[in-house]
Amino acid sequence: MKFNTQKNTRPKIQAIDLFCGAGGLTCGLRKAGIKVKAGIDIDIKCEYAFSHNNKAKFIARSISDVSGSELKKLLKGADFSLLAGCAPCQAFSNYNRKANDTDLRWRLLLEFGRLVSEMRPTFVTMENVPQLAQKGKEIFLEFIDQLKLIGYHLDWKIIHCQNYGLPQKRNRLVLLGSLLGPIKILTAEEFGAKPKTVRDVISSLEPIHAGEISKADPLHKTCKLSALNLARIQASKPGGTWRDWPEDLRSCCHKKKSGNTYQSVYGRMSWDEPSPTITTQFVGYGTGRFGHPEQDRAISLREGAILQSFPVDYEFVPPDQKIDLFPIARMIGNAVPVIIGELIGTSFLRHIDKNLGN
Repeated sequence: MKFNTQKNTRPKIQAIDLFCGAGGLTCGLRKAGIKVKAGIDIDIKCEYAFSHNNKAKFIARSISDVSGSELKKLLKGADFSLLAGCAPCQAFSNYNRKANDTDLRWRLLLEFGRLVSEMRPTFVTMENVPQLAQKGKEIFLEFIDQLKLIGYHLDWKIIHCQNYGLPQKRNRLVLLGSLLGPIKILTAEEFGAKPKTVRDVISSLEPIHAGEISKADPLHKTCKLSALNLARIQASKPGGTWRDWPEDLRSCCHKKKSGNTYQSVYGRMSWDEPSPTITTQFVGYGTGRFGHPEQDRAISLREGAILQSFPVDYEFVPPDQKIDLFPIARMIGNAVPVIIGELIGTSFLRHIDKNLGN
């Protein structure tokens, strides 16, 4: 395959995003300069967020019902093709204490492998929780062996997202594969990342009270607090625990020996540190360290989205639709952080430059 390697004529990568959700990975790939033609996800609630913000087709289907030949047609004419597959991570996550190897979500990674085998894209990427290489080690190694057998050069590692400019303590397993030759995930220095804190990204947002919604931004909306939880957050220190509270505010479970394990629940974030991992329940004050550093409330939907590195104007529902806290929080918490999508896309583009001599 020959390409004109003169300036500004870099060959184009076109991609399909499996398990696309609200479009975090797609948004990051687009920021890097990769055109995403379509996203596939079984959750129809994600269609507006994915299509509206990323100008790409949303296909509401299970990947088990998709064939490689269909995907090839979607990327017809591309210089290079990329198949991204970030399978749902709940089956592998430390937050899921009930998952076992009968969970069907464990098999979705192999469905992704099937599509890679049928389609043979130039590039492949997969992102998931680090526990995939532990709890799901057998399936993960089977997936890797399958890619190697086809001829892919692989690089995978567990990255500390805060090193790459995500204002969040989040570790993720990232895998890149290429048929062109050896490939590697860019280091934080090569990517040009600068660490960010909670203060850096959300301190300029309008102050609001618990249960309020901003008139300027409907997504800047927070959960109500009971009188008891309002008293608890008022007694909470940034970066502290429920141990900072007076005895009468403590929950019965905190007084049990087992309660010592959950010291970060009902906690406030710290301004000058990254946030904790943003989960699907981040709008609840009692579900983690999701209290605002100084305002007496849990963080808002918009603040959670920004901590996931979504653009500040990213829309998750149509303007005329009611902002329902928990379904939108689920979309945001499940998303691949946008900056990690940008890292993946930039790694592929640098890889092309190296292989084409640009």
